[in-house]
Amino acid sequence: MIDYLCTLKFIEMAHHKSAKKRIRQTVKRRLENRYHGKTTRNALRKYLGLSDKNEAEKSMSAVVAMVDKLAKRNQIHKNKASHLKSAVMRHLNALKK
Repeated sequence: MIDYLCTLKFIEMAHHKSAKKRIRQTVKRRLENRYHGKTTRNALRKYLGLSDKNEAEKSMSAVVAMVDKLAKRNQIHKNKASHLKSAVMRHLNALKK
């Protein structure tokens, strides 16, 4: 809701039609990026909290795919994605022992 109200304020400030469109596009992208980032963080948190090896093996590929998609969209750096995937694998290997 806050984003929407901020958007209205900025759209009123903009004088050109193209500027108003850019503001709408930016808001839409920001909301989508926030959704994907938050969903991935929650999935990682849930995965790292797992203590059952079978459940971890099932959800590992989904979590890694989410992290890869964030890196592909340039929401996170590729090195951070690599670091997160490494943490996922370390957690899985720790459960196997």
